[in-house]
Amino acid sequence: MYRILFTLLFSRMDPEEAHHLAFRWIRRVARVPVLRTFVAAVLAPRYEELRTEALGLRLHSPFGLAAGFDKNAVGIDGLAMLGFDHVEIGTVTGEPQPGNPRKRLFRLVPDRALINRMGFNNDGSLAVAARLASRRPVFRTVVGVNIGKTKVVPEAEAAADYVKSAERLAPHADYLVVNVSSPNTPGLRSLQAVDQLRPLLTAVREAADRAVPARRVPLLVKIAPDLADEDVDAVADLAVELGLDGIIATNTTIAREGLGLTSDPALVQETGGLSGAPLKARSLDVLRRLYARVGDRITLVGVGGIENAEDAWQRVLAGATLVQGYSAFVYQGPLWARSIHKGLAARLRTSPYATLADAVGADVRTSA
Repeated sequence: MYRILFTLLFSRMDPEEAHHLAFRWIRRVARVPVLRTFVAAVLAPRYEELRTEALGLRLHSPFGLAAGFDKNAVGIDGLAMLGFDHVEIGTVTGEPQPGNPRKRLFRLVPDRALINRMGFNNDGSLAVAARLASRRPVFRTVVGVNIGKTKVVPEAEAAADYVKSAERLAPHADYLVVNVSSPNTPGLRSLQAVDQLRPLLTAVREAADRAVPARRVPLLVKIAPDLADEDVDAVADLAVELGLDGIIATNTTIAREGLGLTSDPALVQETGGLSGAPLKARSLDVLRRLYARVGDRITLVGVGGIENAEDAWQRVLAGATLVQGYSAFVYQGPLWARSIHKGLAARLRTSPYATLADAVGADVRTSA
């Protein structure tokens, strides 16, 4: 039914407008107690064998929704209702900003991919922090907060901008993510260089500790798939050196490898970050490389090109304790998380591993 609806309605709409329409309906359903209870019972069944501990947190499963869908923390319960066991909001910037001019989101349907150049459109850290502070959760779900640089802030003042967001948002975050890997904010990816990343992460860590002295808010960094292998290694080493809690691999790519089915060549030439199926191979390679470098010393989160349970299972075997998706949600609809949970549980039952934790990184350890 969703695919018919997608073909008849969503595929003919501007992708950004379709997103807003779908998200609006998710939020409306979640506001009606009897409806949200019914939907959650159908779409968010629990599998005991998928229970996961990561970042000092307990989750129903390792699978969650990546940043970008709920930029402003307006629909967390609706997304939890659909079965996402952690929801990463954002990217949130120090100051509110409209993002890049429209049109800025494009579907490459035959390639099961998206290109976006949204530009961190969001309400800003002050407004999002207030929204999170006033939230009364209906479902128990882990909430990550992804922070980035305000576009108009000069690169030399980036750390102060991140610190502002961290101080405001850390009290309301189960974990905090420093995003230095979006291709849609000028100069942002240069912050992935270790000499710039070290003081930035140190400043954010100190800010989070000041804002929340009673507990340690886990801090992660999200990296691009376009980093050279030696730079991936350098970030991994830095994360261990600084005592970082995790790395998210990976964000969108500026490369266009793997595209070949989309008939409109103009779409392929659109600037922005490519996500979805074409990102799968490189994202998996980066994850494997990270796990080979850091092992179980820090938590790795696998994201990029995950479409089904087999993709999620491969990320676990490659070293991911947590797995995220987004683009396939657009194409597969509200049954997507349920399908991944069911498939992951089935794969674990037929595997040689007693627990999901035993499976994390198994392929990399075997090949070492």
